[in-house]
Amino acid sequence: MSHHKIEARGLKYAYPDGHEAVKDISFVIHHGEAVGVIGANGAGKSTLLMLLMGVLFPDGGDVLVGDVLVTKKTLSMIRKSLGMVFQDPNDQLFMTTVYDDVAFGPRNYKVDEAEVDRRVKEALELVGIAHLSDRAPFKLSGGEKRAASIATVLSMQPDLLILDEPTAALDPKSRRRIMKLLKGFSHTKIITSHDLDMVYELCDRIIVLKNGVVVADGKTSEILTDAALLDACGLELPLAMQGCPVCGGNQETRHK
Repeated sequence: MSHHKIEARGLKYAYPDGHEAVKDISFVIHHGEAVGVIGANGAGKSTLLMLLMGVLFPDGGDVLVGDVLVTKKTLSMIRKSLGMVFQDPNDQLFMTTVYDDVAFGPRNYKVDEAEVDRRVKEALELVGIAHLSDRAPFKLSGGEKRAASIATVLSMQPDLLILDEPTAALDPKSRRRIMKLLKGFSHTKIITSHDLDMVYELCDRIIVLKNGVVVADGKTSEILTDAALLDACGLELPLAMQGCPVCGGNQETRHK
């Protein structure tokens, strides 16, 4: 299966109570891109991610990974290419040890136990918590839980990472550590967050949602310096940019 793009075509989704969370969303994300999906609460960000992953299925439109349509029949194959890190790490950590949590995915796909062990150790090393392998997940700090939840996805060796609010509820030191970790990954990344400073640093492209539709899609350096656009969508300039007499902040040189 080609993994060089993920595409949304006219996605629509309404919850059982009638709320239309996603009304008509289309875009293509190519291999190697780091894309931030931003918007105010209720804009449709988390619903969109679940549609991309096949956690939910659209009422209208399609999701394609490479040239493969995401359906219930293709989901097992799709999940080998896409890995999602949920907003709450407790949604992904449920075994008695960190090791077993990280091993759960490969074991579920009947991977040879020697290969499972190699993948687990590699994933834990990548996220910097190899020393916590035998620790019970509920005894981890917030930052450690976030790292462990990322490791559970990395052990599946996905081509594309989907992350929902990866820095939510983290202290400043843990936030910086997770950002450094994500910045070092060469995976295609789709990240939703209210932390626009984090998005500014990690993503080269931004998709802005409002009321279930895409209202802007472009370079990070253009989207996150457009104060009028952000304000209209219930957002504010990243803190790093606020106060600058030219662009609205102390803009870093990363995005040109």
